[in-house]
Amino acid sequence: MNHIQDIITKLELLPHPEGGYYKETYRSEGFISEYDLDDAIEGKRNYSTAIYFLLTSNTFSAFHRIKQDEMWHFYKGSPLKLHIISDSGEYSSVIIGNAIEKGEVPQFTVSARDWFASEVTENGDYTLVGCTVSPGFDFRDFEMPERDFLISKFPQHSEIITKLTRV
Repeated sequence: MNHIQDIITKLELLPHPEGGYYKETYRSEGFISEYDLDDAIEGKRNYSTAIYFLLTSNTFSAFHRIKQDEMWHFYKGSPLKLHIISDSGEYSSVIIGNAIEKGEVPQFTVSARDWFASEVTENGDYTLVGCTVSPGFDFRDFEMPERDFLISKFPQHSEIITKLTRV
């Protein structure tokens, strides 16, 4: 685990509310006006933002959603499994990694307003990815509901929701 702590230290990562560690690496100087954004977004947003995100196998990134598309980029470590539930209740998953011959993808975009969670696929390991959000991320657009809310909305997915929520 020392190599994981070295990455956290060298990249200056901080604990993320959904689980794991992150650091914002880019925030565009330009803005999109509220008038030009989706009606669900209040206030102006940067054109784009990006973060490093590190997750270890002894935790998970809890189900949450944002109001923008979020593109994931694989960098290092074990593959990452993304679990996605659309607002209409359709479940899907994708493995983000470098083993393209095994069906992994090095990049994947979660659609705006889809619920998603993630976990490292290998025990005792970590995943380092990047996430790019456009229009730019703002915590006003972040929603991490309680388990009961998601289960009431998607009872058919109660098993994965229970596994990847904290309360």
